[in-house]
Amino acid sequence: MPLSIVPSSLLEEPFRLRSAKDFDALAIRLFRLHALSNPVYREYVQALGVEVAAVRTVDHIPFLPIGLFRNRKVLLDGLEATLQFTSSGTTGSITSTHYVPWPELYERSFLSSFSAEYGLPSRWRVLALLPAYLERPGSSLVYMAEKLIAQSGDARSGTWLHDLDGLAQLLREGEDDGVQTLLLGVPFALLDLAEKHPMPFEHTIIMETGGMKGRRPEMVRAELHEVLKKAFSVDRIHSEYGMTELLSQAWSQGDGLYRCPPWIRVLTRDVNDPLARANAGRTGGINIIDLCNIASCPFISTQDLGRVHADGSFEVLGRFDNSDLRGCNLLVE
Repeated sequence: MPLSIVPSSLLEEPFRLRSAKDFDALAIRLFRLHALSNPVYREYVQALGVEVAAVRTVDHIPFLPIGLFRNRKVLLDGLEATLQFTSSGTTGSITSTHYVPWPELYERSFLSSFSAEYGLPSRWRVLALLPAYLERPGSSLVYMAEKLIAQSGDARSGTWLHDLDGLAQLLREGEDDGVQTLLLGVPFALLDLAEKHPMPFEHTIIMETGGMKGRRPEMVRAELHEVLKKAFSVDRIHSEYGMTELLSQAWSQGDGLYRCPPWIRVLTRDVNDPLARANAGRTGGINIIDLCNIASCPFISTQDLGRVHADGSFEVLGRFDNSDLRGCNLLVE
């Protein structure tokens, strides 16, 4: 890793932000780095006719279309990936690859943001119901879940594939013993559990990760949450928002709003003009600045539709019609 391109101190900076001004300064610094030293992003910026030196504010930074992760190696010159995350996809579809030189940066990102929202993982029994994801290599969601499980310190934390009976028994025992439990799961598997083993939860929170992966018909998030709330006698369902191409997560504690850690900013673009910003509170395409994406690209134009609120929280409302249905942590709204 050439220190002239990425000094080791840069990996600390996303976690040292104290203000919006700090965020903007680091974003501009990373924009210039990628516009000069990331071949894919440089080509994109040049194709847009953007003069790098003229970009002085975050509002003028171009966002790289997420689809380029499917057929291009999005990575700074001189870096080599020690880990590759790959997206899920339907049969025959082209999946995305995220080349990650520093897995520890991803770990610090999700552990820090999770702890800020939910407390240290050591406070939880973590049960991850992730069929489909566990059945293929390269899932960033599985990587995160396994690290949370390892840090939980609970010998009964673990991943679950198809044994819903065994999982239900463990959940009942945890409820009887008053164990604070996080049940992290993909929606189609949570629905299977709800149909086969409905039970009241008092000490367990349910966190869905989005996406049916073709296992069930897509459904609106509100409908999914109502089914799960009724089956498990809870008043809210939590959610995690992340994707293969990002090294950070946003979290929702059940109010339909995702909240970001300090090193992420979500913006919206006009649905008819990908280079124009959408007005605050209006539905638009979701653009994400993830300052932990130091090696690949911090500026991602997603295929998701959403709405950003004045406090920086955001809603995910669906996908663009021309987006294929792949496992990128959202449901149709």
